Amino acid sequence: MGNRGIGQGDRRGGSVARRPGGGALNDSKVHYGWVIVLAGMLTLFACLGLARFAFGMLLPSMGKSLHLEYDRMGFIGTGNFAGYLAAVAMAPWFMRRFGGRATITAGLGLVAACMLLIGSSRDFLPVLLLYAMTGIGSGLANVPMMVVVAHWFSRSRRGGATGIMLSGNGFAIIFAGFLVPFLNRSFGPDGWRAGWHILGALSILVAVAAGLLLRNSPAEVGLRPVGEGPIPVPVSPGAGPGAAAFRPEDPGRGTIAHLGILYFLFGLTYMVYGTFIVTTMVAEKGMAEALAGRFWAFVGFFGLFSGPVFGGLSDRIGRKRGFMAVFAVHTVAYGLAASRLGSWALYLSVFLYGISAWSIPTIMGATVVDFFGPERAAAVFSAVTFFFAAGQTLGPGLAGIIAKSAGGFSTSYLLSATATGIAVLLAFLLKPPREEGTVPL
Repeated sequence: MGNRGIGQGDRRGGSVARRPGGGALNDSKVHYGWVIVLAGMLTLFACLGLARFAFGMLLPSMGKSLHLEYDRMGFIGTGNFAGYLAAVAMAPWFMRRFGGRATITAGLGLVAACMLLIGSSRDFLPVLLLYAMTGIGSGLANVPMMVVVAHWFSRSRRGGATGIMLSGNGFAIIFAGFLVPFLNRSFGPDGWRAGWHILGALSILVAVAAGLLLRNSPAEVGLRPVGEGPIPVPVSPGAGPGAAAFRPEDPGRGTIAHLGILYFLFGLTYMVYGTFIVTTMVAEKGMAEALAGRFWAFVGFFGLFSGPVFGGLSDRIGRKRGFMAVFAVHTVAYGLAASRLGSWALYLSVFLYGISAWSIPTIMGATVVDFFGPERAAAVFSAVTFFFAAGQTLGPGLAGIIAKSAGGFSTSYLLSATATGIAVLLAFLLKPPREEGTVPL
């Protein structure tokens, strides 16, 4: 996935990208990196936004239709995350063998096929298996996409660009928040089936768009990353123009483990809320499904700003402080969801969760490339995402078991707040990456 060289495009980042066989790929002044962000936004819209976050909206009516108790609802979510966990392990091999573009497109195709089949399923076990396969497709699309976009942007622009891309999740939540209640009103008990079919059909369109728009790296089309300065040269004493390029000290496995634990705690907690907050509103708070859907749409609306706001903030104040800020906001959101302080606490919880929901993946993707460079980003991001996938595999299943025993989800949200509070302290201990010593040509 690493760049193999710089083509003959614009030396400043270029406004004209060329196809490998000639011909302008983009004749406007807009760098093609922003087309990659658009393609990534569509990819995240489908592989996570529709395939994962719409699940929480579909779950109440699907649970009634298939007679699912809380623990089985949790197991379906866990099956999806187990599939994602397997995909994280497979993604580096697929990227080396086929490239990021082909891997992402195939992953989206698998997501689409499985969602269409879920809409026709009649029992718990087929839904569980198909949703696990959906998780595999999500992982094969998401992990490479986070790496591909990092190739197209310099360190100073990476967090903001990744955050914009992740707003695709927010658009999907808004879409599902209005679509699913409408379908339930229109189709009654089978509304959730129509929902899965529509989401699957949309994912097919996204897979086609991704295949047409994505490129693996700027070098592939004769460009340099957006915001990249002069080409780095060695600064060690006596180094000449022909010397090897300077590389920062390898942060080592300890840093990978540190980032992995932070990502594990995020994965363990954020989908407990994402999977069960609508069920909590409907089953525990007595809220009408349509009103709960509007609440979930608000999560998506606020989520549009979460990646750009906190990703851009981390570009300015550093990744460490960015992690701390987001985990602190998550802690308050989960604590409010666990409380019995009244409707205002639930409103504030939804706002805080939404405004910070996609920020940790945004900052994590940028942090991995900051520490390890674009050449190692695929392998390292896969490693830390393995921690994340393990956390989100455990989270919903454990929350469902606890909720069945406790008669509600308050204890699960309180435990989530405790975990993200610990994450704030662990983020404080993260050491910043060493800066590369470079001078302009």
